[in-house]
Amino acid sequence: MVKKVLAKSYVYLMLFLMYVPILVLVVFSFTDGESVGIWNGFTFDLYGRLFRNEEIMIAVGNTVIIALISSVCSTIIGTLGAIGVYYSKRRTRAIIENINQIPVVNAEIVLALSLTFMFVFIGTYIFHENIFSFWTLLFGHMILEVPFVYLNVKPKLQQMDPALYEAALDLGCSPRQALYKVTIPQIAPGVLSGFMLSITLSLDDFIVTAFTSGPGLLSGAGKIETISTFIQSSIKKKIVPIEVRALTTIIVALVLIATVLLVMYQNHLKFKASARILTQKQIVARRIKNSVIYGILAAIVIFFVVIICINL
Repeated sequence: MVKKVLAKSYVYLMLFLMYVPILVLVVFSFTDGESVGIWNGFTFDLYGRLFRNEEIMIAVGNTVIIALISSVCSTIIGTLGAIGVYYSKRRTRAIIENINQIPVVNAEIVLALSLTFMFVFIGTYIFHENIFSFWTLLFGHMILEVPFVYLNVKPKLQQMDPALYEAALDLGCSPRQALYKVTIPQIAPGVLSGFMLSITLSLDDFIVTAFTSGPGLLSGAGKIETISTFIQSSIKKKIVPIEVRALTTIIVALVLIATVLLVMYQNHLKFKASARILTQKQIVARRIKNSVIYGILAAIVIFFVVIICINL
């Protein structure tokens, strides 16, 4: 009994320490005090000021563009790589899996420095100019993300019945048709998880971005600024815009919504598999529960859209 209480207390303490700072930022995003801890009255003004701040909007736009493009490319490469490795010979599979582990366990600063040296070498001796740009940044993010996509897709391939692919070929499908109609649907949850993780890694990344970025995107001729590099440069200047608190709250809300939707999608797949053994009452109760959750998520989205539109 005592061990159980201590274990729960430890978990709750860790959750408290993890989420209280986020909740503090969320609460103080509804006041325009110059610093966190100073309550200057309840207001939605920061949300309007956020979208009127050109520097922050450029950083957000760059971050979203890089995250989406790099995540899509990484998901495609990681998924096809996982499928190819899964159907490879055992020795080849072992070699590639060990190579895939290196970027995962390696320090990110080592990856960033390695990419920097490589781009400097290529620019100096091949192109004879500085090649740091959007493309070097995109390549850096993809190098960071692809191994994690592979690790998300691999378990789904191992759970899949290998006879399904062979049966599709026996029934007249070409290898490409069997891939799209059998393999991809079976591993879709892993692909989606890998895509979501890729977006998270890209949005969160600072080191690779700082070392590999150059001019381009919404920054024009200036160096590409993402949310992480913008906040870091603001901290160096000791002037962090208070609108960042509103930006943080919106990011938290979006991540929460995406996480809930992903979990609900995975639960929906499990529900479909077990629907035959559930009673009609259980099915109705589950549908009501899902409707309530969807309603709450929609209310959150509408709330932020309304307060942003009012304060613009």
